[in-house]
Amino acid sequence: MTADISMEQWTWPPSYDETYRPPEGQTHWLPRRETMPAEQREELILARIRQIMAYAWDNAPFYRRKWDEAGIHPSAIRTLADFEKVPVVRKEELRADQAAHEPFGSYLCVPPDEVKHINGTSGTTGRPTAFGISERDWRSVANAHARVMWAMGIRSSDTVLVASPLSLYWGSWGAYIGAERLGARVFPFGAGAPGQTARTVRWIKQMGVTVLYGTPSYALHLAEVAEEEGIAPASLGLRAMVFSGEPGASIPTIRSRITEAFQVGVYDSGSMAEAAPWMNLGAAADEPGVLCWQDLVYTEVCDPVGHQRLPYGAEGTPVYTTLERTSQPMIRLLSNDLTRWEAPSAERGRTYPFLPRGIYGRIDDMFTVRGENVHPSAIDEVIMAAPGYGGEHRIVISRESAMDTLVVQVEYDPRQPEESLPGWVERISGRLRTVLGVGARVVPVRQHTFDRTGFKARRVIDNRELLQRMVTDPPPGSIP
Repeated sequence: MTADISMEQWTWPPSYDETYRPPEGQTHWLPRRETMPAEQREELILARIRQIMAYAWDNAPFYRRKWDEAGIHPSAIRTLADFEKVPVVRKEELRADQAAHEPFGSYLCVPPDEVKHINGTSGTTGRPTAFGISERDWRSVANAHARVMWAMGIRSSDTVLVASPLSLYWGSWGAYIGAERLGARVFPFGAGAPGQTARTVRWIKQMGVTVLYGTPSYALHLAEVAEEEGIAPASLGLRAMVFSGEPGASIPTIRSRITEAFQVGVYDSGSMAEAAPWMNLGAAADEPGVLCWQDLVYTEVCDPVGHQRLPYGAEGTPVYTTLERTSQPMIRLLSNDLTRWEAPSAERGRTYPFLPRGIYGRIDDMFTVRGENVHPSAIDEVIMAAPGYGGEHRIVISRESAMDTLVVQVEYDPRQPEESLPGWVERISGRLRTVLGVGARVVPVRQHTFDRTGFKARRVIDNRELLQRMVTDPPPGSIP
């Protein structure tokens, strides 16, 4: 007798029952899909990958060209090991393709008039990338995020405040439509305007908000502002916070600062905007780490050079393949993020692979100081764990003669006696040397020296690039 390996609401093209919602007491949105043996799920994922590759071959010149050059045809993909031979897609390729085939690129698989929603990147580091989203895909993302948010314990009785910019940023809209789909009351408050954080504090209390979506940096800023307003963060009435956009919610020191301030459950999430539904990496318990919801976006943690899937237990970079996107499907999209993954375990309540520290850095963000590779998140973790930490810090990399120097400017709590600062600095410096393998000069600065952020924190300043530009392109009148 053949085993039943079907899954609920698993069709191509995707089609969801928009009237469906689990009973309030049910743990899983789609129990079969979330708890079935991982090997059986992978059989269905392989079949879906073959469907998507055939669909992209027929409808997206971008993929046909790319795979032709690699000598790969969708019909040759018979196993998930075969799929590892498919060349990865890099974000710079998408930007270049959109420049050549405006506005949505030649990887758009639907007629342009089917695009009903536009999101995208800000373009602060180059040409912005446009996300052309059909109504079908918009609803697929809403249903996917509702599933993940349901696993986080969010229910129709909750009021969810979206505390991030309501702009091109996919994060805000993804959280909004997911909470809306599961029947919650949604409050699109936004973030970033002058004085808005103080207003956020008042509106949370006034509207009885129970769940906040934003970034970890914003939550820490919100706690500071609440205290300045004479309001204890824990008294705001929040019971859960959902985060994406930057590492933090799975980094113990950052996570503990948030939980101690607000007395809430903390849930990490987020992969890449291009690979939406980006909550495909999403927590299902109030603990560090995220699950890889493989039936939404197939995730491979790969060797950063060869891009082959690594065994469980290894550290690598995630590569994403969307399984429910028809407008701009992403097939082996390279993230350049860093993570470590563990094998699926039914003990976690869902049989998906697990990233115990979430996404904790980017290969692009890593810098080298005196031969040692340094990840900013490792510095953040040490600094934020230090007693007497004043709330913000900056990481400054410079070059003196031929030697790189690493300086960490750290705000200190004003309640700390100034005569104790030398010992405080020495303890932090010692801990940084142990963790990083390289010395760092710690400079204490007064609290509120650095601006707080209403969005993502940017703490690294690499002055070596400025020095290099000054050498290669000296200002007029300078002596070479």
